[in-house]
Formats: sequence, C-alpha cells, structure tokens
Amino acid sequence: MAVKVDKEKCNGCASCVDICPVKAIEIKNDKAVVSDECVECGVCVEQCPNKALSLPGG
Repeated sequence: MAVKVDKEKCNGCASCVDICPVKAIEIKNDKAVVSDECVECGVCVEQCPNKALSLPGG
C-alpha cells in the first residue's frame, strides 16, 4: 500500500515531492501521485499544508 492522496484537497504544490526520502511522489496533472515505492514513513503527510495526504487506515 501507499500514502493516499485526496485529489479534492491536493493543489499540486509539490511540498511532498522533495521531502519524500524514497522519491515515491511526483506531480501529474497538478496532483500528487504516490508510487508503490512508498514506505509509508508519513513524512509527506506531516508536510502537506492542505492535509491532502494520509496513511492507509488513518
């Protein structure tokens, strides 16, 4: 599994892209997309100013 992206809240600011330690996030069509490389560390969840990211089950 990977971090979930709420497409309604994500504005494509990319604050999550550079903070990801495994480079599992990219911006496509102005929205964050998380790959299967995600290790669910939660760093991006804390970094997102729009609360658009969440850990599975969270």
